[in-house]
Amino acid sequence: MSAPTTSATPVTSAAPTNPRSRVVLASLIGTTIEFYDFYVYATAAVLVFPHLFFPTGNETTALLASFAVFGAAMVARPIGALVFGHFGDRKGRKATLVGALLTMGIATFLIGLLPTYPQVGWFAPLLLVVLRLAQGFALGGEWSGAALVATENAPAGKRAWYGTFPQVGAPLGFIIANGLFLAIALALPSTDPTRPSDAFLEWAWRIPFLFSAVMVIVGLWVRLRLVESDAFTKVVAAKRVEKLPLAAVFKSNWRELILGTFIMLATYVLFYLMTTFTLGYGRAATDAPVPGLGYSYNNFILMMIVGVLFFGVFTLASGPWADRHGRRKTLVIVTIAIIGFGLLFVPLLGAGFVGVMVFLIVGFSLMGMTFGPMGALLPELFPTNVRYTGSAFAYNMSSILGAAVAPFIAIWLWTLGGGSPFWVGVYLSVMAVLTLVALLASRETRNIDIEA
Repeated sequence: MSAPTTSATPVTSAAPTNPRSRVVLASLIGTTIEFYDFYVYATAAVLVFPHLFFPTGNETTALLASFAVFGAAMVARPIGALVFGHFGDRKGRKATLVGALLTMGIATFLIGLLPTYPQVGWFAPLLLVVLRLAQGFALGGEWSGAALVATENAPAGKRAWYGTFPQVGAPLGFIIANGLFLAIALALPSTDPTRPSDAFLEWAWRIPFLFSAVMVIVGLWVRLRLVESDAFTKVVAAKRVEKLPLAAVFKSNWRELILGTFIMLATYVLFYLMTTFTLGYGRAATDAPVPGLGYSYNNFILMMIVGVLFFGVFTLASGPWADRHGRRKTLVIVTIAIIGFGLLFVPLLGAGFVGVMVFLIVGFSLMGMTFGPMGALLPELFPTNVRYTGSAFAYNMSSILGAAVAPFIAIWLWTLGGGSPFWVGVYLSVMAVLTLVALLASRETRNIDIEA
């Protein structure tokens, strides 16, 4: 049972305990590293792992097996959300965020040291699954903690703007991860556009995983300098810390858990269609049994990086818009646009280079506009003493409903359409309709007291 709420401490005009530069860096660098690690795996799941860890003799089967391990991390994320959320609501945000970052960094580094299937047989994919689960477990606690650092330290009227700082970690992580893979691919070119070079498969694919250790050291240095937010310290001072945050949030905020999960649904589906499915579809040969666009990896990843630049710009732009017009109104408009975008997959992707570029720019721009406000909206749905647990659980449950199954559904629908992405787009539109219903059933959170 939740402890009785005491009278709130009057809000003063004093500056936040953490300087703005420290809040920005701590929330941004951690999610950049976490998303970098996730994108490194996502890219390797398409380029490397089907050849080295799942050599079935059938390209589609190998790709599905690789995506299965990719999706396994999504299942681990709600578990991580519960564990890190529990300690984040009881012990504070700082130590929890440091633990999440260390777990993710160690798991990613160890993937770069794994033996492959030809070396140790089935033991190789087993180890990959274990480390992939560790990645998902860590990411389950990372995002919510970073969002809380940003929003609980934000000046009045700028929570959505501050909430975009951890969100920008997604496009930055994508650009760093894929830029590094691209540089390696250019240095070690392949004569077969559908397959990386032998040197790439033998050793070079490990470099991006091992490089994560450098980024983690930088992230730890920044996060260890954080102090707890006023919102959390007031909960401690008022003795409102919950012994079992999960039980409390399920008892008092179950409606917000459900709404938050479905509010994130379209964002997750769009996110993984634009980053994972699109890469596989763009690289698939035009004369393959399930045809794609036939681009080389180097060319298509450059096109995607251009699109991701729009992702970053519109993520930042969405914050001031959501502060001015409200989170709910902003997301309703963007979700309607996503529904329409899903119905344009075929005409855009079938219109040559220009059409594909428009597809990538529009899709990633919508991704920024829907992802940006989530950094404020989900934490605002829950009171301070269960905020970490509530926002983390909703965010990561949505990862199962959206991200974990999206690659499988997309490949199945792509195959069902004989190479046409029509049904993949319809799938996105249907998921966006569910999100729209959740938004219409929710309340505006712009003016809530973040310290309540």
